[in-house]
Amino acid sequence: MHAPEPDSAALRRLDPGAIEEVFDAFGARLNGFLRRMGASPEVAEELVQETFVRLVRHAPRLKEDTRIGAWLFTVARNLWVSHRRWAWVDGTRLLELAGAPRRGPPTPAEDHDASESRARLERAVAALPEAQREVFLLVAGEDLDPIEAAAILGITPEAARQRLARARRALEEQLS
Repeated sequence: MHAPEPDSAALRRLDPGAIEEVFDAFGARLNGFLRRMGASPEVAEELVQETFVRLVRHAPRLKEDTRIGAWLFTVARNLWVSHRRWAWVDGTRLLELAGAPRRGPPTPAEDHDASESRARLERAVAALPEAQREVFLLVAGEDLDPIEAAAILGITPEAARQRLARARRALEEQLS
């Protein structure tokens, strides 16, 4: 169970405590979502920071009924899609594609991912087609309902449910 929705009125006033509360509730989740979508630790951190910059910039205009979590995941996903579009001209991405080794020590998340069962699951999720992977990560990984995932992805709720069902079947086949 995730934390309750933060007070959007306090966010609209740009109350530092409210912004900190939102970061505490969603920062790590957004980072994990972006990492599972394929972002490197550095890129994920940068995109999370940009997501919160946009929250602060747009907070005064948020509607009272805005679901902050869904809004944040929408922004983070859109930033990831934009990043991927531009990554082809980035020299570091070209080195990564060429198989250049990573520099620096592994992160705690990378150490944790070394366990065999988690690594198997991560590989299975990564092997899903992107459309299925996105909805699966939002619903199963981030505890959003399919209607919220559909809104984030810009698809119909029925399309989200179909993609989710296909993703679950594919994962079951790969992991059994």
